[in-house]
Amino acid sequence: MSLITQRVELARQGLNDKVICRMPSGWAVMGDVQFLPGYCLLLPDPVVPSLNDLDAEARASYLLDMARLGDAVLQVTDALRMNYEILGNSEPELHCHLFPRYASEPEGQRKMPVWFYDWKNAIPYCEETHGDLRQRIAGQLGQGDQ
Repeated sequence: MSLITQRVELARQGLNDKVICRMPSGWAVMGDVQFLPGYCLLLPDPVVPSLNDLDAEARASYLLDMARLGDAVLQVTDALRMNYEILGNSEPELHCHLFPRYASEPEGQRKMPVWFYDWKNAIPYCEETHGDLRQRIAGQLGQGDQ
């Protein structure tokens, strides 16, 4: 079972501690690492290989949820902007990475894709440390205590 499918299945079972909330098109979840506080993903439910595999209505729902999640992260952080990335090269199932970008990032990194950060040594998501941020994002999405 692929990583995206596993994460969605855990979310369905209430066993994914990174879940922000259920959205119409899938699951908003915090990223495994938080080198940029508020880094999150939108996982579709049901899981599909790519955005192109969704019909027009499902595609519109997914993209609207992606933008709503980005708006929520912007509202609860001091980020300057959001970056949205749908890649699928390593994990060939639809998922969108949402990266808040901050003025406090080192100049050289702020202007580069986040993939240039040191992911192996990044701060891992921890409920005790990042749970309040997860809850605030959920609240901004009107989901209350998730």
